[in-house]
Amino acid sequence: MKKLIVLALIFIGGTAVAQSSYGIKGGLNYGAAGDYNNISEGFEDATTIEGKNKSGYHLGGFAKFEFLGIFLQPELVYTRLNTDYDTFEYKIDKIDAPLLVGLNVLGPLNIKAGPSFQYILNNELDNSTLKISKVEDKITLGYQLGAGVNLGRLGFDVRYEGAFKENTAYSETASENFSIDSRPSQWIFSLAYSFN
Repeated sequence: MKKLIVLALIFIGGTAVAQSSYGIKGGLNYGAAGDYNNISEGFEDATTIEGKNKSGYHLGGFAKFEFLGIFLQPELVYTRLNTDYDTFEYKIDKIDAPLLVGLNVLGPLNIKAGPSFQYILNNELDNSTLKISKVEDKITLGYQLGAGVNLGRLGFDVRYEGAFKENTAYSETASENFSIDSRPSQWIFSLAYSFN
């Protein structure tokens, strides 16, 4: 009986300390997809062009489950990523689902990191006659890490997103013979609002 009472007190104390919240977030991202490789002239004439960073945007929602200064923060975010390749632009629309573990380190300051799943909705080339196929893998895994500040219901975040491996999209026709790595490396700047 004593053990049951102790367990009940621990559970009640734990739920009193645990906090959960949810809200919306949005902001800007700055980065680029991977290299453009063109081998249409033959392997000896292959060219590689590194994508130039451009700004994009994101919008979505999050939940946060906090216990004793440590928190779990799953998110679901729509992202538009733009990359410039000299003569054309590569646009990606995707759903990102990061699952971050964080730590409150000093007052309103926190740090966080975790895996980020990416689902490609659409990828296309702008200002080009080239046609691109769908990406090799619809769903890929990357990572995010960063820091944030919470001021009441408002939160500000800066994160870096990277990839564990490439996710290639190829030319739609055999005569064009090029590929682009669709997995981005980017900085993410977010403003969040918590409803509770």
